[in-house]
Amino acid sequence: MAQLDFIHSDDIHPIDIVETVAAHHEWDFDRLAEDQIAMAVEGQWRTYSITLAWSPREEVLRLICTFDMDPPAEKLPALYEVLNLANDQVWDGGFTFWGPQKLMVWRYGLVLAGDAIAAPSQIDQMIGNAILACERFYPCFQLACWGDATPDAAMDIALSEAYGRA
Repeated sequence: MAQLDFIHSDDIHPIDIVETVAAHHEWDFDRLAEDQIAMAVEGQWRTYSITLAWSPREEVLRLICTFDMDPPAEKLPALYEVLNLANDQVWDGGFTFWGPQKLMVWRYGLVLAGDAIAAPSQIDQMIGNAILACERFYPCFQLACWGDATPDAAMDIALSEAYGRA
């Protein structure tokens, strides 16, 4: 995303950069606080709620991407097994299920220690990777929770690449 590499200030706040990226994509967003922004991004399967928060003490830009999920209680063991299998396939974040909130969550933290500054293209890719992971594994979670697929069979959906357009 070369179009996003127009921010060049050493004093810019990471959430300001996120806001610029969100505005560039015309995503709905709300600056919740100086250190936090929330947005909605439309995917193929869902609209994903994305929150990014800057922690100056830890120098980490945290991304949380969520979507609603309320699996039947008897399917939770299969869901947790699919979560483990999915997390084995990704390196730039991980899934967890927040049962009380009924949310599937993708989490990632970008360390910006030593006054490092994230480029807009880096933040754009961070958000894009979160959406791609959710899109890739959403069918697996569905098959494990509402289908009769075993966790391994559910994962076969995510591991096979689709080519072309239907």
